[in-house]
Amino acid sequence: MQRIALNGEWTLNRTGKNDNFTASVPGCVHLDLLAEGFIDDPFFRDNEKELMWIGETDWDYSREFIIEKEILDHDKILLKCHGLDTLAVITVNEREIGRTDNMYRSLEFDLKPVLVEGKNYIKVHFDAVMPYLREKEKERYLPAWSVGDHRLNSGSWIRKQPSNFGWDWGPMMVTCGIWRDIEIIAFNKGRITDINILQDHSKKETVMLDIRTEVELTVDDNLEIKVQIEYEGNTVAESAGKVIDGRFDVNLEIRNPELWWPNGMGEQPLYTVNVFLYDETGSLLSKESKRIGLRNLELVLEDDQWGQSFKFAVNGIPFFAKGANWIPADTFVARLDYQDYYSLLEDAAAVNMNMIRVWGGGIYEDDDFYDICDELGLCVWQDFMFACSTYPSFDEEYMENVRIEAEENVKRIRHHACLALWCGNNELEQGIAADEWDIERVKMSWDDYSKLFDELLPGLVKKYSPQVPYWPSSPHSPVGDREDFYNPRCGDAHIWDIWHGKKPFEWYRNCEHRFNSEFGFQSFPEPKTVFSFTIPEDRNITSYVMEHHQRSGIGNTTIIQYMLDWFRLPHGFENLLWTSQILQGLGIKYAVEHWRRGMPRGMGTLYWQLNDCWPVSSWSSIDYYGRWKALHYMARRFYAPLLVSAVEDNERWAVEIHVTSDKLEKVDGEFFWLLTDVKGNMISSGEKPAEIPAQTSSHIMTLELAEEVEKTGPRNLMLWLEFRVDDKVVSDNFVSFSKPKHMELMDPGIKYLIEELGDNVFKIALSVERPALWTWLELKNIDAIYSDNFFHLYPGKEHTLIIVPEEELSEKELEEMLIVRSLIDTYN
Repeated sequence: MQRIALNGEWTLNRTGKNDNFTASVPGCVHLDLLAEGFIDDPFFRDNEKELMWIGETDWDYSREFIIEKEILDHDKILLKCHGLDTLAVITVNEREIGRTDNMYRSLEFDLKPVLVEGKNYIKVHFDAVMPYLREKEKERYLPAWSVGDHRLNSGSWIRKQPSNFGWDWGPMMVTCGIWRDIEIIAFNKGRITDINILQDHSKKETVMLDIRTEVELTVDDNLEIKVQIEYEGNTVAESAGKVIDGRFDVNLEIRNPELWWPNGMGEQPLYTVNVFLYDETGSLLSKESKRIGLRNLELVLEDDQWGQSFKFAVNGIPFFAKGANWIPADTFVARLDYQDYYSLLEDAAAVNMNMIRVWGGGIYEDDDFYDICDELGLCVWQDFMFACSTYPSFDEEYMENVRIEAEENVKRIRHHACLALWCGNNELEQGIAADEWDIERVKMSWDDYSKLFDELLPGLVKKYSPQVPYWPSSPHSPVGDREDFYNPRCGDAHIWDIWHGKKPFEWYRNCEHRFNSEFGFQSFPEPKTVFSFTIPEDRNITSYVMEHHQRSGIGNTTIIQYMLDWFRLPHGFENLLWTSQILQGLGIKYAVEHWRRGMPRGMGTLYWQLNDCWPVSSWSSIDYYGRWKALHYMARRFYAPLLVSAVEDNERWAVEIHVTSDKLEKVDGEFFWLLTDVKGNMISSGEKPAEIPAQTSSHIMTLELAEEVEKTGPRNLMLWLEFRVDDKVVSDNFVSFSKPKHMELMDPGIKYLIEELGDNVFKIALSVERPALWTWLELKNIDAIYSDNFFHLYPGKEHTLIIVPEEELSEKELEEMLIVRSLIDTYN
């Protein structure tokens, strides 16, 4: 088999014009016009509004390519388009070879009748999406949430990334282009077209692999398949045999298997399944490989004292899912590369996450995404690409299009060790499905809903990915009334009572759902990020540009309302940005700590959201440029394998202490507590040995502090908690008896020592004279990696962290750039 890549330089034109822009493939129109200087940065200020014409315009991508005679002699020659966004007509040498209206499908077109030896010419024409949708909606309007607000269109009539039309965290930049690889494939006699690998873990110390290979044949020759399984460079099993009726199935035994585990539970060993296709002479015709992890990953739904469980189990062991929701990591997904994926996913694993939900309004992610999740132990909850809209499941052509899309992506992703769940859609059962269609109320009928999400998609999963569970919607209530999507006794839930319902953070402690697959609170990005899209006049949160980079209608106002409930009004724009991040982290901390204390009743928290697609005020814990917000640093603590947390009772001034463990064995440790005043003077302290059983949350003691509160006053007390194992602090926490805005904080007198460790790595040791809340470090003008940030300090406690600047610095230069602040600095 031979492959000829057609990636690289193409020519881009508006249809009917001779623009002759230089284009890059893979790519999209916006990126190509930006590179040519034809448009300004779409993310700067409100430039987005000046670019709406792009989605109203037809575009042509074209190039020449050379074909040697040797290629023409092959039995079959195909053009493979791995991704065309979206309404495309493909011509080669001025002859149409195919059309598509689905960006989620790869397509193959027969090139043999149209190719010539030597120079050939290909053009991919893209029809404008917006006029097409308006015409379709004249036939039948498909309502969706928020169209006309932060969405240009539902996009439901075509299979295109829904969030490309805008979302409550993303811009409205309808683009098009050859967004994934494009290549020519030429082969003789046959090629491997599919490999399905099923695992049987029923025998001890053995995993049986059922490997099913499909072959496309161009001749009736006797072809042979060889299957080889490698681990760490060694062949651990292999078999060979004849292809019969285009298939070869074999069972192979892996003895003493190295099992794959989610992050924090063990290692992530990966085996490679190589499949070779040979002709009768022994010549290699085709080779395909799949990398797998040996594991049994299940969704456990069983009756219990609270209703019905919703929990994941790996290799027979249930685990608490700790993670976040993933949205497309760039407004222009064609721009994403391996390093973009790796950086974000590595950052997720670094804060003890073990699950990522690929949300249904984006894309089926690139193979790199799933490969990296395999390596890092990040289980993937995979939505099909349907979100917050009605869909034309009554239309046979549409349903056939979806069938092909879903089959292809199920087959592409199913072998990955990380894959934990197929989910039909995002939030269609949360108020969109009803007894009958209703355009005014944004409803589709349950009958039409069921055609897609109860019949088509689960049928495809059962056929092509039978060992991965299917869940029809998120949220979904599988017991009782299906429209009761907020049922705390079963299923998964999206908890938006805080952000949209304006309930206080403390309300989370009344919420007892089985699995929390969405919940969140917003913050502003840090000043460096805000400066990237503003000019000085814009730097006020009520300015037009700051509100333009906020797509939740209640956004900036809600952040300020909650900020004033918890914190003193910050002085200056930059301090307000930082305080919003502390606020966000505090809110999510309330939720996660509560739900982790409640395990095994609730067995998962996936906060909304991990990442951004442009510089924006949003629910993310990592901003568009990869900068960690305060929430992400706090996540490392509240998602820690061992977590000490507290529930304060401010009526009787008592504090319940809990230790939550995700460890697979019991842990012997020691709980330490220290009560101080705001000056840092010790009032009382204590310690207690604690044996924490595996995978449990334990109430280890209650501190009765009414006497101390009466003497000192609640606004002047601070309770510091630590859980230690082998004299090492593995988790710490902080409790106050009034909101931070009412505490009489003092200048903490922060001191620090810098030590250069070499290779541009610096160790910073911090200490304080008085307590410092939410202490953080920043380097002026440049980015850096910080091992910790937004932590608390009290006198006598030294805190050490590592800084790795993005630029080479001397110790003196780092000291000149280093800024160390804590909460009091935001308003004093």
